[in-house]
Amino acid sequence: MQDQIKSALSNVIYPGFTKDIVTFGFVKDIQVNGDVTAVTIDITSSAPEVAQQITDDANAELAKAGIKNVTLNVAGPKMPRESSSKGKNIAPHVKNFIMVSSGKGGVGKSTTSANLAIALAMQGKKVGILDADIYGPNMPRMLGVDGVKPEVNGNKVMPIQAYGVEMMSMGSLMEDGQSLIWRGSMIMKAIEQFLRDILWSELDCLVIDMPPGTGDAQLTLAQSVPVTLGLTVTTPQSVSLDDSRRSLDMFKKLNIPIAGIVENMSGFIAPDTGVEYDIFGKGTSQPMADEFDTAVITEMPIEPAIRTGGDEGKPIVYVAPDSESAKRYMALAETVWAHIEKINEEGGVDNQAIQPTTPPGVSACSTS
Repeated sequence: MQDQIKSALSNVIYPGFTKDIVTFGFVKDIQVNGDVTAVTIDITSSAPEVAQQITDDANAELAKAGIKNVTLNVAGPKMPRESSSKGKNIAPHVKNFIMVSSGKGGVGKSTTSANLAIALAMQGKKVGILDADIYGPNMPRMLGVDGVKPEVNGNKVMPIQAYGVEMMSMGSLMEDGQSLIWRGSMIMKAIEQFLRDILWSELDCLVIDMPPGTGDAQLTLAQSVPVTLGLTVTTPQSVSLDDSRRSLDMFKKLNIPIAGIVENMSGFIAPDTGVEYDIFGKGTSQPMADEFDTAVITEMPIEPAIRTGGDEGKPIVYVAPDSESAKRYMALAETVWAHIEKINEEGGVDNQAIQPTTPPGVSACSTS
């Protein structure tokens, strides 16, 4: 009977993802007592609509399989921070986890992750950065350690040091140019190993550069560690904003507090004059921020030094701290840390209560 029930429930897809609740390990217990069966399903979301959808879909699949008299107990965390403060944590030596996500690729998510991590370190925090973009690991190049292989200590791997932060990436473990053709289950296992088998120090925070989209990697991370907050990176174009809404919706479904939105490619700073031009539009993320009760933390302009810094392994926040972009990254780090402190102090956060820090020379309306 248990195998029949599991088989039926393997057709129930977790809302917003592509995997079923059995594969994700949400079916925790199946008790058969005569003609009555009780099934316990633990999920990561506290949203009633998510639990209801899973209940409806599970009942439908059980009925389709001819299985009757089944009582379903679908439970999520009861308080917004309960799952994060009391749930599974396979990296307990890390105090805070920052998930940097985007709905699509090419919006500057890795650039944001790298400069945010370094900015936090420059502000006195002990910081690590995990490149969880398994298929497109760019962090080694961005941090100037492309080709550097990590040291092995026993059965653990030492993170690579760069610009005052600890870093680990699949790109540091693979041969240059090698491709990975992995199924989702292998990606999930790799992320767990990055958290469990890397000898991270006692970190104040670990910045996690996620792959684009909303899939196995994101849910695996939320199941493995108590993610303190999520940060969404987008660009002003509508196609990017559409995908970014999915990223924000994912945070809500996974019960991850939203720190805010970073709008990249928002204006262009001419290298010869320093004048900022609005060439691709800017401020288009604000309606989306309002929709999800969060804020646009910063509007990051296109500045040629950001691109060259990423290509040459010289992050702009470190090598050009007086640049406009570096100042905005430093302000971003201050705002993100303010969110973290508030979450840790109060066990929850009102995303409207913490206003973005306005860097010098930027009007308040451009970062609100």
